[in-house]
Amino acid sequence: MRYQPHTANEIKEMLKNIGAKNVNGLYNYVPQEVLLTSFIEGLPMGQSEMDVEADMQNLAEMNHQTSDGPFFLGAGYYRHHIPATVDYIIQRGEFLTSYTPYQPEVAQGTLMAIFEFQSYIAKLTGQEIANASMYDGATSLAEAVLMVNRIQKSKKTSVCIPEPLHPHYKETLSTYLTHTEIKLDAHVSENTSSIIVQYPNFHGEIPNLEKYRKICDDNGALLIVCINEIVSLGLLPAPSCADIVVGEAQSIGIPLSYGGPALGFFACKKEYIRQLPGRIVGKTEDASGKRSFVLTLNTREQHIRRDKATSNICTNEGLCALAFTVHVSLLGETGFKKLALVNHAKAQALVNELKNIKGIKVLNKTYFNEFVIQTETDVSKIITHLQESGIIAGYEIAPQKMLVCATEMTTQKDVQQFTHALSNAINL
Repeated sequence: MRYQPHTANEIKEMLKNIGAKNVNGLYNYVPQEVLLTSFIEGLPMGQSEMDVEADMQNLAEMNHQTSDGPFFLGAGYYRHHIPATVDYIIQRGEFLTSYTPYQPEVAQGTLMAIFEFQSYIAKLTGQEIANASMYDGATSLAEAVLMVNRIQKSKKTSVCIPEPLHPHYKETLSTYLTHTEIKLDAHVSENTSSIIVQYPNFHGEIPNLEKYRKICDDNGALLIVCINEIVSLGLLPAPSCADIVVGEAQSIGIPLSYGGPALGFFACKKEYIRQLPGRIVGKTEDASGKRSFVLTLNTREQHIRRDKATSNICTNEGLCALAFTVHVSLLGETGFKKLALVNHAKAQALVNELKNIKGIKVLNKTYFNEFVIQTETDVSKIITHLQESGIIAGYEIAPQKMLVCATEMTTQKDVQQFTHALSNAINL
């Protein structure tokens, strides 16, 4: 929308209606010492639309795209291919501009899409129910811990994290728990309310969920499974043994975009539905017997007092959830499994090449599409060296350890360039 200034006649009419002699009269009650009497030094004057577009283009050209060269960075946010159909559908006006579908009679398309999203998440996670989406994986995890606290009526106040958890998730969790009695611990005790297991964990290893299920049962705790890379569920067994499954669904349908927006998901057993945060879309019939979709169990949410609500999530990731739903529907069950298999195969090929480099050790016994390598060279120096060669390396998790990721976007040429540059970097 272009800026259209008021005409002189419009300004005159408005001033007359409010009883001001001139525009300066609007500022009579503003202290003189804070009023600007001249242009701010260093701030450029206004520009024409053409000049602004040229300046913005120059700024955009300074950015580096993930497609500019080999890319091996994951660590919770992943580069995957997105079919053109996804963007085409989510940019339709009825989806792009819609708000929370409070009026089901005029929002059946949006409600149906959200219902499909919930169905996909429930099936992938092996759970009975799922909500309409969360802000991101980190806040989903934090809400899961608060949900357990409500289920157990605050009788237990310790949360056990036995496996490596994404540091950003842990920081978000700590922030949420700042003003509660809930504490994070690495060990199980009689005071443990829940055990959080990232699957695969932050180092790429695939934990034994059944082992943690038994520990939870023995200690009266609930099992929360957190998933960073949802594509892994096309290959790994669904975490159906968990009480709550949360995570990040950015990998399907959503680009990297400087780290956002993301797409959190939340699924659990049906018995906990009254404590489930976020919106829920249900399927029912209207007065004429036709299938319809509505927001259901609303009294858990913002329709009651803030401190009594299961959460206070407002307009969340509806458009991102639609992108996910479109992408999954295009893949289908067979396509989703094939995507997961290709991801694992790409990582496997990369591991095989890295094992041939002297000074590099692959630490993982198990992995999906991400794993840790160890080197005697400072990882920060390696990352800088590779970046100078046009290669985005992995994520530094320790001075001599790097988390490396490969997806269906990783080519054999990428692997060759990466391993060659890495071999040179460790010999500097």
